[in-house]
Amino acid sequence: MTRNGISRAGATWKGMVAVDDTALAVTDTGGSGSPVVYLNGAYADHRPWRPVIDDLGDGFRHITFDGRARGASKRSSDYSFEAALRDVDAVLAARGVDRPLLVGWSYGGILAWHWADRHPDRIVGVVTVDAAPCGLTGEEGRERIRKLFRRMRFVLPLARPFGMAARMSADQHAEVNIDANEVAAASVPVLTRLTCPVRFILATGDGLGTGNGEMEQARASLDPVLAGNPNVKVSAKVASNHDKILRRDYRAVAAAVRETLDAAGGRGASSR
Repeated sequence: MTRNGISRAGATWKGMVAVDDTALAVTDTGGSGSPVVYLNGAYADHRPWRPVIDDLGDGFRHITFDGRARGASKRSSDYSFEAALRDVDAVLAARGVDRPLLVGWSYGGILAWHWADRHPDRIVGVVTVDAAPCGLTGEEGRERIRKLFRRMRFVLPLARPFGMAARMSADQHAEVNIDANEVAAASVPVLTRLTCPVRFILATGDGLGTGNGEMEQARASLDPVLAGNPNVKVSAKVASNHDKILRRDYRAVAAAVRETLDAAGGRGASSR
C-alpha cells in the first residue's frame, strides 16, 4: 500500500510504503530506464547517493528509500536484518519493479548479496560499495560493538539531522550492527554461489569504529570469493575511506553500475 506523492506519468514519485508495523519514505524517478535500487549504510538515509545518481543521470530509473527509523521513515519494533530484506521486497512490490540492479553501501551491500541469493531469477546485478564477507562475531565482538555505541550515545542525536544516525537508542544501534556483522561473517558461501554480475568498489583504510588495518583485513576476506566465482569482480579500489567513499568516489560507483549492466547484457526492466 502507498500514499501517493507526485504521481504524474514520467515524473518523480515520492510517498510512503507500508511494511509490517511501519512505513518507508520512498523516491522513484520513474521512466523507462533500467531500475537501480539503492540500499543505504546501516544508519544512513538516502542522501549520500545523490552524487552517484547525478552522475548516472536520467537514463536510469533511480529508486531510493530510507530504512526503518532512518530519514523520513517511521519507527518500528523490528530493526533486524530480516526486516531490512522485507523492506526491499515491499519497495519493489509497491513500485512495480521485478528485476532491479541493487547498489548497496556497507550494510546495504550485505543486504544486496542476500536479496540476490534469495531471488536469483529476479536480479539483474549487484554493485557493492565497500562491504566484505567478514565481521565481528562471538561474545567478545558483540561486547565491543555495544561499548562503542554506548560511548557514542550523546553523539548519535547530533548525527541524525545529517542522515548518519537513526531514531534509535544506542543499544538498538548496536544490535543492528551486531546482526549485520554476524550475517556478513557468514556470507562467503552466499557470494560464491551468486549467478548475476557482482561488482565491488573497495575503499582504502579504516572507517568509524575500526583501526589497525581492520578494514583492509576485512576486504581481504573477499579473495576466496573472487577466486571461486567468476561473476564477482572488483571494479575499482579507490583512495577514499569507508565513510567518505560515496562523496569522494561517486564516479567510480557510477562506472560500476554501468559496467554491471553491460555485463548483464542490459537486461534490466523498469516494471513487471
